Amino acid sequence: MQAFFILLGALAVIIPGCFIVSLFLPATVKVVRVRVIPATPAAVFQQLNIVHNWENWSPWHQIDSHMKLLYTDTESGVGAAYSWESENRQIGKGAMMITNSRQDEFIATDMHFMEQRLAKATFKLEPVAGGTTVTWTMTAELGHNPFKKFMGLLMDKWVGKDFEKGLANLEAVLTNKQLSFEK
Repeated sequence: MQAFFILLGALAVIIPGCFIVSLFLPATVKVVRVRVIPATPAAVFQQLNIVHNWENWSPWHQIDSHMKLLYTDTESGVGAAYSWESENRQIGKGAMMITNSRQDEFIATDMHFMEQRLAKATFKLEPVAGGTTVTWTMTAELGHNPFKKFMGLLMDKWVGKDFEKGLANLEAVLTNKQLSFEK
């Protein structure tokens, strides 16, 4: 019986403590990865702006090549979108739509994950000697949910790895190299 009260007392301290700590955690998560790709901004832009091309380089398409994809009639630019559904829990269900597109410079997307979370992603393209600097950024609002805020602390590590792999794949597609299938 004494062990029960010790456990109950510990929980009475830990649970409110987690809630209090979460008040000081950021309500927004931001993941940024940058890579110089030896290709023109126009070539990079084409891979990003045409949603069907995401199958060529997206790290998530490699995880489940059998996921169901549904594309809108608009194939490129603002309004171009697709949705996905996968039995793989890592991929899940969601949708992506291009919300802003500036030729050879910038792409912005809204990504909805499992019908509950919205993330905004951007691709900024800058010409440099020898290619294009591609900056892939994702921001997501976590709200006030303590669990989401704690998970947000891990997002840079988790999503960042996928972004790095995606940028490496994008480079491979644009330079006709072997895609990276490492996990």
